[in-house]
Amino acid sequence: MAARRPDRGGLPSPDELLAFISDSPGRVGRRDIARAFGIGDSHGRDELNRLLRELKAEGRIGRAAGRKPASGGELPSELFVEVVELDDEGVAIAEPLMWQAEGPPPKILLRPQTGLGPHPAPGIGQRAVVQLRHGTEGRREGRVRRLIDPEARQVVGVFRRTPAGDRIRPADRRRAHDYRAELSPGVEVADGDLVLAEPRSARRFGPVPARVVRRLGAWADAGAISLVALATHGIPTHMPEGASAEAARARPVTEPGAREDLRAIPFVTIDGADARDHDDAVFAERTGEHDAAWRAIVAIADVAHYVRPGSELDRAAYRRGNSVYFPDRVVPMLPERLSDDLCSLRPGEDRPCLAVRLWIGDDGAPRRWRFVRGLMRSAARLTYDEVEAHRNGRSSDATAGLPDGLIDNLYGVYQVLRGDRDRRGALDIDRPERQVTLGGDGRVSDISSRTRHDSHRLVEEMMIAANVAAARQLRDKRTPIMYRVHDGPPPERVEALREYLESLGLSLRKSAQLKPSDFAGLLARVAGGEHGDAVNEAVLRSQSQAEYGPDNIGHFGLGLTSYCHFTSPIRRYADILVHRALIRALRLGDGGLPEGGGRAFDKTGVHLTATERRAMKAERDAMDRYVADSMADRVGATMAGRIVGVGRFGLFVRLDEVQADGLIPARRLPGGPFRVIDGRRELEGDGVVFRLGGRVTVELAEADPVAGALGFSLVEGGIERETRRTVPPGARGRKTPSKGRTRRR
Repeated sequence: MAARRPDRGGLPSPDELLAFISDSPGRVGRRDIARAFGIGDSHGRDELNRLLRELKAEGRIGRAAGRKPASGGELPSELFVEVVELDDEGVAIAEPLMWQAEGPPPKILLRPQTGLGPHPAPGIGQRAVVQLRHGTEGRREGRVRRLIDPEARQVVGVFRRTPAGDRIRPADRRRAHDYRAELSPGVEVADGDLVLAEPRSARRFGPVPARVVRRLGAWADAGAISLVALATHGIPTHMPEGASAEAARARPVTEPGAREDLRAIPFVTIDGADARDHDDAVFAERTGEHDAAWRAIVAIADVAHYVRPGSELDRAAYRRGNSVYFPDRVVPMLPERLSDDLCSLRPGEDRPCLAVRLWIGDDGAPRRWRFVRGLMRSAARLTYDEVEAHRNGRSSDATAGLPDGLIDNLYGVYQVLRGDRDRRGALDIDRPERQVTLGGDGRVSDISSRTRHDSHRLVEEMMIAANVAAARQLRDKRTPIMYRVHDGPPPERVEALREYLESLGLSLRKSAQLKPSDFAGLLARVAGGEHGDAVNEAVLRSQSQAEYGPDNIGHFGLGLTSYCHFTSPIRRYADILVHRALIRALRLGDGGLPEGGGRAFDKTGVHLTATERRAMKAERDAMDRYVADSMADRVGATMAGRIVGVGRFGLFVRLDEVQADGLIPARRLPGGPFRVIDGRRELEGDGVVFRLGGRVTVELAEADPVAGALGFSLVEGGIERETRRTVPPGARGRKTPSKGRTRRR
């Protein structure tokens, strides 16, 4: 068969290569691929081999260059799989990564192979090489041969020339040792450059060798920090040419046509001053319709109008899963032609939208809702600070030009929605958000805690109301839904939390079915008190993480039985799926969910959850590096903070000034050796006890911008008292092993 020729010198993209393998009859080898794409020179073959190795490591092809997965129900004895769920006993259930046969892919129960370490079983979203066998009752089972760590294939670090030879200092703090650098032909680097390298097998003692395959820039350059985060977490930064071309061909919607004309409604967008996209707008007014007190309208950019199922734009958005935000840049899920232009609800410009009218009672409960596909025109682009100032009597030019009472009406809707939230007992964990301000040179000029107003909460509550309406509408229409689900906290975490609270003289209701209101009540009791920060931290760590999936288990944190994401389709692919489902269910025109489009929602949910967590990690790592970089010239300074983590390795302390975490190693603490008292979240030594939430004064001992790590020495803090010689009943103690000794697990 003829291959689709890419535009860049014959080398196919990963998707083009996989499509060629999938469409080819029989086995495909390297020569077949090279011939099909016109790859004849040695450099091209080297690049093709590199691409094949990457796809193999990712589990997207088999051990032979182009070995395709079996079809028709037959599976090879060894294959690559991805975990899609866990059964009631925690056993991982996987599916083949590539499945071409008719019908759904088979489920494979994974049994961990011995000799893979203490925790060989993969979790949801992880990939593995398994050896297939037939289990009981005709079920397929797989023995895990090797887990695939997507971050183990490459190292991002700083290249250093040392007397002992060239070295790579990894940016990932989990990689504790430097690598011995080996340069690939044609790669030129200088001391201090950021590089991408591939670790190689070590045949002798000493640093593990790593081959430098690409120079990313210089560490001293502006933008280096976010660049490290992107490369470390494998976040794609290049938009595929096909997706960019589709976006370039897109045209604005200027006439309503079959849409409802909403341009006379004075919608406003409310975002942060540094917001880069504006995909939601709001309006509210008093009403007596449908036994309601308020009529609110939430209008969302109609991204589904431009991003059609199966298109290049759709495939690119799915692969990214979401946008990723850094202080100096955004990596958008969609090309900028859409995210910053056609789908951004700019003031005074007509924009297609998907809107929901909400009729809300004085009790905050929805009386009715109606979704429409419309054409809107934003009246103003407002910031949270402007809206809050207007509410307090200080109008800006933007707010003064709005219809009388519009902002007051928005606050009126917020008050009733907030009342309903409080009655549900939704969690409201207070954790300050850090904000980085960059100077003209691209370096940090200020780090502060982001101020949170009622205007923030106003928008959040209106978005939640719209999301709930979307979930209920689709549920009533029996249409596939990509839910946003949040399970209750695991029982073992609840028991650990309860034990810790008892050590503080606090309690948590003893029940196997705790409600969000139980945690909300606890947080209300400690708010502003001595243990407020520590209990907030402990409650947060006891909770499960939210996920995407087609099975509705409700949203525990919000106290809701049905919930999905509808309000941010510019930056979240899950929201596009919800828009498509609404378009199909309500017959709102083209671009709806295709027939059978919900069959893969379980696997799609796993993928979107993974991309979301990848983005969160990258954003958090970048923030840590910005903080460490800004504090590098303050080594030796004394600062106040509180203990947010205890372990036999030492104490994690969060600084009051910048809300940044750093470690006091146990070796720098007085009173060792130490014992961890898990139940009370304490580190106990000889005559001193350090407790979660305890206040301390520390000296900044080190700030490592490359790893994003802070190290402290203790100046003052801890509780001095006579050391307990026995561990209290119910507390699980373990003594820190002496240096050089190995403790059995």
